[in-house]
Amino acid sequence: MARTLPPVQAIRAEIDALFTTDRDLVEILEDVARLGARLIIQTAVEAEVDAFLGRTRYQRTASLSAADGEQAVRPGHRNGHCPTTIKTTTGPVTIARPKLRNTTEAFASRLFGTGVTRTNALETLVIASFVRGLSVRDVEGALADALGPEAALSKSTVSTICQAIVAEYDTWCRRDLSAVELDYLFCDASHFKMHDGQRAEPVLAAWGITTDGKPVFVGLAPAAAESTDAWHDFLTGLAERGLRPPLLVISDGAPGLITAAEQVFPASLRQRCVIHKCRNVLSKVSAGDQTTVKAAFWTIFDTSELGEDIEPGQDLVACIQARIDAFAKDWGRSYPAAVKSLLADRASLTTYLRFPLEHHKRIRHSNFIERTFGETRRRVKVIGRFPGETSCVSLVWAVLDRASRGWRGFTMTSKGLRILQDLRRALLAPPSRLRPTNTPATDSTPETAAA
Repeated sequence: MARTLPPVQAIRAEIDALFTTDRDLVEILEDVARLGARLIIQTAVEAEVDAFLGRTRYQRTASLSAADGEQAVRPGHRNGHCPTTIKTTTGPVTIARPKLRNTTEAFASRLFGTGVTRTNALETLVIASFVRGLSVRDVEGALADALGPEAALSKSTVSTICQAIVAEYDTWCRRDLSAVELDYLFCDASHFKMHDGQRAEPVLAAWGITTDGKPVFVGLAPAAAESTDAWHDFLTGLAERGLRPPLLVISDGAPGLITAAEQVFPASLRQRCVIHKCRNVLSKVSAGDQTTVKAAFWTIFDTSELGEDIEPGQDLVACIQARIDAFAKDWGRSYPAAVKSLLADRASLTTYLRFPLEHHKRIRHSNFIERTFGETRRRVKVIGRFPGETSCVSLVWAVLDRASRGWRGFTMTSKGLRILQDLRRALLAPPSRLRPTNTPATDSTPETAAA
């Protein structure tokens, strides 16, 4: 018979299982929001029981003494759970309410006050269910606002909850990356309001595809701006934790990101996101011509008509560059600013053509997780802004960490692997020169030297 999971673990398993389905991401995140509300309330009530009994689940009274905790160990034990339904703004939430036996006094959870059934502030719990990194005061305030003053938690209970939540995020932030070897590194940023009265600020993100074709969420960090210094510090931090240079860095056209990537990973190639470039070009085209120009832009990068025998490499790059010249000739007179924008990045727009054909459509842009970023921003609108920087980064991390478990990897064929291995040798492990190029010339000949 399968062992029944404790309620908190069961909810976490339900959340993890959602991302293994083929359902739409928006629907998945809606379900995660509802499960998240259950998770934080369930965690809180289980912590209350721990504090009441003076011991955690599965600990025995005989093995503990009053000195082991903040209070004396009470007699009694857990006796299963009973379902309790709470009304929230995301719909009814069913909690497994703990039952106790043989206690000297009745256990009453302060989470189930009268405010639970009528408050509109439980959206805060939905956000908090994603958050990893709220301070004790933040969680205490969020729960008090959502559940009412009658449901206020003790500081020790909140501290217990926070310690478990923060530990997961902190461990991820400090993990060793020396075992992560990437073919492709994607970099992007999304803006969120983190500080009262201030404009939205970026959260920098990095994810990649390993040499085994597996997706991996690499790093996340807040920044005041998408400056060279901010991106340089972020990428340097990843490198200092052991991340090796990738073959290709894919990004949008942010100057700070481009400069930092070239400084931290000078041997890596760089791909300019063609989707962002398309938007840049169309922003300089009148509304009446945008459909035609957009179709012409994507025709540049359509290699399907070249047949199945095309090979990645310099010849394919030259072919696409010729199409860019043709586009410039066709539209240069009507929209010189749009053509100038395209030509400014023409070299970095075709770098991906040196890589395996089966990877082209996924490495020519950096929109790998843009939709997930969008869903995160939509959820933030519920509360307007985050209570702080830590909460913001923790929320984004929690959403992306869950979503990353459902990301698709890359197909690795034997031919593609040979191409990647050749690129790795050429870029990251070039052969040393047999003879130094800066050897000073001398006028002496073997005959004169012998004389």
